Amino acid sequence: MGQEFFELAQAGPAQVVSLRLPQAMDSSQFDRLNDELLTLLGAQPQGQWVLDLSGVSYMGSSALGLMVNVRQRVKQAGGQLVLCGLSPRLLQVFKTCCMERLFRIAKTREQALWYLGA
Repeated sequence: MGQEFFELAQAGPAQVVSLRLPQAMDSSQFDRLNDELLTLLGAQPQGQWVLDLSGVSYMGSSALGLMVNVRQRVKQAGGQLVLCGLSPRLLQVFKTCCMERLFRIAKTREQALWYLGA
């Protein structure tokens, strides 16, 4: 599941999801990503999650909305979420949209895991 757009790895008690998004996605690709990512999180929303965005150079509004949905699902279940690996360009997009206030953002995967105590 999701091998086209993300890879899942276990790091201690945390689940690390490494996103690999193309510059452009058609609606069917995005719908598949959305369904697969939310299904993955739905299996353990109360857990500790790291979203590694080092494989993402750009996010459009749909993908940014998906990040907010992911955050909400994890937060409502009492889980923890940390983003990491944002490029300077992607970090600027998050800041422009005031999304850096919604997410805990780490520079590296190691720092994200440290934030989670993993």
